[in-house]
Amino acid sequence: MTSAPDPNIGDRDGTDEEVDDQFRALLEGLRTTIPGVIVLFSFLLILPFQSSFGELQGFNTVVFYTAFATSALAAILMIAPAVHQRVRAPRAGIKRRTWSHVMFATKLGIAGTAAHVVSITAVVYLVSSVVFTDWMAVIATVVIALTVAWAWFYIPLVTFQKSED
Repeated sequence: MTSAPDPNIGDRDGTDEEVDDQFRALLEGLRTTIPGVIVLFSFLLILPFQSSFGELQGFNTVVFYTAFATSALAAILMIAPAVHQRVRAPRAGIKRRTWSHVMFATKLGIAGTAAHVVSITAVVYLVSSVVFTDWMAVIATVVIALTVAWAWFYIPLVTFQKSED
């Protein structure tokens, strides 16, 4: 198997096999993430139809809508690379031949992940503010946000980079 292309070469043509392998790996990763995004979105979707939702007021309604909208955005962005392939291949038989498509799809996945982080932290704040006091909600939200930042971004971008040097 060949190594991944230089990410700074967005328009470089790779072999069909290299590009296809990279795209498949991206889709595989998204396939494991998307169900969590959809479950969160589904719960947020039904929340306004619950009788106690009317008790939500002020800042918490903004937090709810932030969670709802960013969850929808995360789903859209993470599903987009699979849609690209479905739209392109049957319509014109166009294969994934450039790294630019793989890189663009990767950026969509990362943007979707960032939106999902916002949604998760907003939900943590919302639930925590209903269960505890506001300051406890802030603490819980900060702990979750820092954990996500460490596990999803610091480890792959910093820790793995150090081990490669």
